[in-house]
Amino acid sequence: MAKSIVIFVIGGVLGAAAGFAAGIFVYPYLFLADIVATEKVEDRAARKAVAQGTFIHANPRDPIHYGKGGVTVYQDLLHLEADFEVGPGPKFHVYLVPEKKVTTDTKVAQSMYVDLGRLKAFKGSQNFPVPPGVNLANYGSVVIWCEQFNVLISPAELKPL
Repeated sequence: MAKSIVIFVIGGVLGAAAGFAAGIFVYPYLFLADIVATEKVEDRAARKAVAQGTFIHANPRDPIHYGKGGVTVYQDLLHLEADFEVGPGPKFHVYLVPEKKVTTDTKVAQSMYVDLGRLKAFKGSQNFPVPPGVNLANYGSVVIWCEQFNVLISPAELKPL
């Protein structure tokens, strides 16, 4: 009888842990994957674009972590263009990173990155304010980073305009 109770408790704990883990992975696919952001850049003509880039698939052998589309950086705003898209996942953030060439081997989490905030959607145009005092000339890339698992999703090398 005691052995059955122990097995039942262990099975319950393992089942709850597996269910929680599956929920973390399934949630973005079920509820966020179809959301397309449509934010516009206010006063685009009056703003000065300082850099542009294109997101790439950082690791072609990894079909889950990919990215594509354009990014434009203004003096006080980072704008993901309408063609932006990444594979869904948990806790994706937009970082400005000092390195120009960011690969899966780059130690992004240890660099002097600037976190511009959590990704609002996996597709579409989105705006992220650049904090005052950030010298954009010191940042060579924008990356989409998964904070939950410390994984590079997609980098975009910035080319000054």
